[in-house]
Amino acid sequence: MAPKEPHKPAKRQKTDLDTSEKQIPELKKPSVIMRDRGRVEEIIRNMHGAGPGALQVISDFDMTLTRFAYNGKRCPTSHGTLENSSLISEDCKAKLLNLLSHYYPIEIDSSLSVEEKERKMVEWWTQAHDLLVEEQIKKDQLSKAVRESGIMLRDRYEVFFGSLKDHSIPLLIFSAGVGDILEEVIKHNGVFHPNVRVFSNYMQFDENGVLHSFKGPLIHTFNKILDPDQCEQLQDRPNILLLGDSMGDLTMADKIRNIQNILRVGYLNDKVEERRDAYVGSYDIVLEKDETLDVPNAILNYITEGK
Repeated sequence: MAPKEPHKPAKRQKTDLDTSEKQIPELKKPSVIMRDRGRVEEIIRNMHGAGPGALQVISDFDMTLTRFAYNGKRCPTSHGTLENSSLISEDCKAKLLNLLSHYYPIEIDSSLSVEEKERKMVEWWTQAHDLLVEEQIKKDQLSKAVRESGIMLRDRYEVFFGSLKDHSIPLLIFSAGVGDILEEVIKHNGVFHPNVRVFSNYMQFDENGVLHSFKGPLIHTFNKILDPDQCEQLQDRPNILLLGDSMGDLTMADKIRNIQNILRVGYLNDKVEERRDAYVGSYDIVLEKDETLDVPNAILNYITEGK
């Protein structure tokens, strides 16, 4: 009888994402924080298996798809693009700046409840929109305001928008900003593709093209929850990549039915030390002071690879 060969321990079976170091090296960037790397890898692995046909992307706009800063200087939001433009009088600019100085600290104050913040956000943006209406802004001047502003999409935005278009992945942008400005920014950069849908605060113009009101219910930072009826045709896409930069963005997909996998990626742009714990406890992936779309692009590349 031949002697038995010594027992060899079974080799660890490799997973499809074994692990992010090789497939998604961007997850090792110093700017990336994950409270549960294993959970993140599991979600991405599931999304890869289901492929791009099961995926949709839901994203905030200001300071998520756009840069927070460039060369050490703050970049404007969609509201800021309008408020800092030549379309607005100096008196109106001063009043809008006073509102910002008062309400922005409330928006990012982690010691206040969402209920307290909601009431203040309604106060802020109702007053701001009323001031803008008084300025009699003309619709045909909006593109000029965007061109003259410093608003910028994040680095490698062409890859992000292009990949979603090429794989027919819906991009739902849900913004508390100004929808008309937001669309102009995307169009100005040549990436307003047919797969992009925007839910935001839109201006209402009269027959002469002059702003006279804002349409529909006010969308602010803390009431951004997509109505399932708004995206009923997407119910067969049960995997969601969610991108945001505030705690309010976490709820954007809360009413969407039949979700199988959701990966929440949060940009932590401001007051990093003060807000880090809250973000890491809520988002699956936190990107600290990262002005690029490299991580979302790498995740999308892995999910769509070979599909």
